[in-house]
Amino acid sequence: MSLADRVLHPALLERVMSADEAAALIPAGANVGMSGFTGAGYPKAVPLALARRIEQQHAAGKPFKIGLWTGASTAPELDGALAKVGGIEMRMPYQSDPACRERINAGTMQYMDIHLSHMAQFVWFGFLGHLDVALIEVAGVLPDGQLIPSSSVGNNKTWLEQADKIILEVNDLQSLALAGMHDIYYGTERPPHRKPIPLTEPNERIGDPYLRCDMSKVIAVVHTSQSDRNSSFAAPDAVSSQIAGHIIEFMQHEVKRGRLPANLLPLQSGVGNIANAVLDGLNQGPFDNLSAFTEVLQDGMLDMLRSGKLSSASATALSLSPPALEEFTRNIDFYRQRIVLRPQEISNHPELIRRLGVIAMNAMIEADIYGNVNSTHIMGTSIMNGIGGSGDFARNGYLSFFMTPSVAKGGAISCIVPMVSHVDHTEHDVQVIVTEQGLADLRGHSPTQRAKLIIDRCAHPDFRPMLRDYLARAEAGPGGRHTPHLLNEALSWHQRFVDTGTMRA
Repeated sequence: MSLADRVLHPALLERVMSADEAAALIPAGANVGMSGFTGAGYPKAVPLALARRIEQQHAAGKPFKIGLWTGASTAPELDGALAKVGGIEMRMPYQSDPACRERINAGTMQYMDIHLSHMAQFVWFGFLGHLDVALIEVAGVLPDGQLIPSSSVGNNKTWLEQADKIILEVNDLQSLALAGMHDIYYGTERPPHRKPIPLTEPNERIGDPYLRCDMSKVIAVVHTSQSDRNSSFAAPDAVSSQIAGHIIEFMQHEVKRGRLPANLLPLQSGVGNIANAVLDGLNQGPFDNLSAFTEVLQDGMLDMLRSGKLSSASATALSLSPPALEEFTRNIDFYRQRIVLRPQEISNHPELIRRLGVIAMNAMIEADIYGNVNSTHIMGTSIMNGIGGSGDFARNGYLSFFMTPSVAKGGAISCIVPMVSHVDHTEHDVQVIVTEQGLADLRGHSPTQRAKLIIDRCAHPDFRPMLRDYLARAEAGPGGRHTPHLLNEALSWHQRFVDTGTMRA
């Protein structure tokens, strides 16, 4: 298919150029809003060309960095390429690339880790500076200039509206049959003029199927033909299956108690193997006619849509393995009737999450005995990825689950600790902790009651005696009894293991 078959606005065909020519239009110091959310729908040619240009400028002794804003994580062709050449001054709001992580932790790249629901409105409010360029991947352009979004929406609406200049990558590997799957809501205003968002059901459509674009701002159109970063998911193992089993059993109990309807409430699931295993368990489980209001639709939800367990799914992006993508593309007409892709300022909107009663299920690195959760940092100082949207859902969801194996590093490290080394989700936002050992329902319990529940039900048996001993000594210590801690010892828990994995005396 030629570019003319995808770009139906005649004026834009006059602005077609190579990726290198388009990259030359991005100045040093610019803030660039790029499409992309969890490895889907990101530009794939211009970032690589920009990285080459930056490398050449650095070799000539000319500093060249940009501010990089996206929806969420992207891929090696974007985050990785620009990080490797030292081309990013400030990255936000989320990343998961190893090269980015290395630069951030070395202090040579600045990173602002914020809730995904905040990013678009912070730009609208002017909190983050001016957006100079939008670089957006699309599946096509209609005769009137509207854009057919690709496999993610993310913050694209805001980037197109706020940027001075726009570069479009038209990717012919993004199916034109995506048209009609998106719902772009244009009703948001700045305070004090905000109005209620008229969404009352997860699958309801309240906006337009296409992105609006001011054609006068488009300075370049680049033709690409490259697939998304489609990562494979591991098959559910014993640990993840046990975690899924605990969650499903808990939900059955909640239904029997009358605290959940028989078809539950809209589901949100973070990305990853454990989350995918929970979805696989729900697909085999006792609940029918389920719905999803989430950020990312991954393999497990696709399976549930196909089986009929899930009636509809609302998200902002697809994150599919290669086999799942093949299935999705082959049966896209079926999925278009059941999937809605929205801007992340809607998919992650706190008021909508609370009003719809979303059940939030997210992964963590560690939790402490009082229910505080660390989902982003190793040893309190080194960033892994970012908070993403987990806080949007955890604080505002009807139920909030955080999941992890009870141990890491082959059993050398406990994921349940006296005090987390970094707090992303405070005890006030965490309702349920789950490991393969069991589930701790923290609702209605005081800090010391929570501590006993988490130790007894979630900690690995090898670490329970140490945790119980810590709690007992903290309760008997000189400090307060409400949330007892031995501050000189609590964080040293993270230093208890030498390189061999054995405990220090």
